[in-house]
Amino acid sequence: MKQFFGWLATAATLTFTLPGAANQSDPRLNDLFVRLKAAENPIESRFIEQAIWQIWLESGNDTADRFMALGLEAMAAQEFDDAVEAFDEIVRIAPGFAEGWNKRATVNYLRGDLAASLADIDRVLALEPRHFGALSGRGLVNLALGREEAALAAFDAALAVYPNLQGRDTHIRELREKLRGRGI
Repeated sequence: MKQFFGWLATAATLTFTLPGAANQSDPRLNDLFVRLKAAENPIESRFIEQAIWQIWLESGNDTADRFMALGLEAMAAQEFDDAVEAFDEIVRIAPGFAEGWNKRATVNYLRGDLAASLADIDRVLALEPRHFGALSGRGLVNLALGREEAALAAFDAALAVYPNLQGRDTHIRELREKLRGRGI
C-alpha cells in the first residue's frame, strides 16, 4: 500500500508541474530521466514516461504545435500522407524540435519508407539522444530490414535509458537467442 501512495504522489507531482511550452531542451527532463532509470516498477515508470512525452510534444512554437495536432489526428485516422505533410511542416519551421522528426519517422515507418524513417530517427537522436521512442523505432526499422544485430543494439540502447520500457521483452529475447545461435 505504501508503494501505491508513492506512485500516486509521483503521478500528482508530474501532472501538476508541466507548463504549456516545452521540448527536448526542457531542463526538467534531466530529473525525469534520472527518475525513469531508477524507477522500481512499470507503473511508476509509466507516469514518468507520460511526463516526458508531454514535454517532448510541445515545441514552444504555436504553429508547430498546431501542425503537431493535425499530424497526430491524421496518424490516428491512418491518413499517413496527410500526417507526413503536417510533420514536414514542423521540421521545416522548427528543425530543432525532435518530436517533429520522431513523428515523421513513425509515419514513414508505417508507410514502409524505412530509409526515410531511419534518416528521421538519426535527426531525433542528434537532438535528443535519450529518446527511447526513437531508439525503439530504430530497432523496429532494423528488424524490418533484416539487420538483427543493429536492431538488438538499438533495443539495448532504449533499455539503457528506460529499463522498464513497455514491450521490452518482445523482440530482445528472441534476437539474443537467434544471434547467440550464430555465435555472436
